[in-house]
Amino acid sequence: MTLAPQTVTAAAAGTLLHPFDDALVLEPAGEHRFLGRTTPAYWNMIGPFGGITAATLLQAALQHPERLGDPLALTVNFAGPIAEGPFEIEARPTRTNRSTQHWQIELRQRDAVATTATAVFSLRRETWSCGEAVRPEAPAADEVPAMAGFAPVRWLKSYDMRPFRGARPTTEPGTEHPDSLTQFWLRDEPARTPDFPAMAAWCDSFYPRIFLKRAGFVPAGTVSLTTYFHADAATLAALGDSHVLCSAQAQVFRQGFFDQSAQVWSAGGELLATSHQIVYYKE
Repeated sequence: MTLAPQTVTAAAAGTLLHPFDDALVLEPAGEHRFLGRTTPAYWNMIGPFGGITAATLLQAALQHPERLGDPLALTVNFAGPIAEGPFEIEARPTRTNRSTQHWQIELRQRDAVATTATAVFSLRRETWSCGEAVRPEAPAADEVPAMAGFAPVRWLKSYDMRPFRGARPTTEPGTEHPDSLTQFWLRDEPARTPDFPAMAAWCDSFYPRIFLKRAGFVPAGTVSLTTYFHADAATLAALGDSHVLCSAQAQVFRQGFFDQSAQVWSAGGELLATSHQIVYYKE
């Protein structure tokens, strides 16, 4: 199917959207189908930022009239490149139970599948709760300067990042950094009250861990990203325009792939989301 670039308008008439919401604009185009397009604000080196792709796929399910509950888990598989311009998303509920709903989602462009995803939605209920993970120690967000000039990619300008550990490689190229741990405060720029798509994007806001471990840039890209949402919509809305605390580290680099695990915390110490991804690299 050929999509016209003008298929999706950036915003409703007379309404100025936040750049993130503008990037998520989807137009219904038949049963289970939506039309969207890439936007410059979230462009990476050779395609859109993976986090905005994950957020857009999730948005298709959130916007679907048959949606039950809120996101619990999202797995995105980056099968091929996404070019600048329009695309089509098919979001189809494959099974709906009393408290969970399972989804298959595909992004197609120029008659080829570029990205696939699965998602699980749920109806949350109040139960006994316990948290074992511990929020990392961190200086207050307003005590950490914003990062600037890390890499020549547009999407970084869409976030206020305030790193206090592992901001960028600090050893000489050709050597290895002691670990691959990066920690920073994060919020959208301009500030925006977060929701589930924002959380999906935040969980991919870390540069590839091999850049830090090997103290330099190497060709790398996410192959598959899974995000688990631990907070409900009300908890996210209550964050307002505050920063969240993000932490990511690899566990193993081997045979051209490495993993990367991340946590996103509220300033008050509530674990909001965790993510795990497998990343390709080439020496």
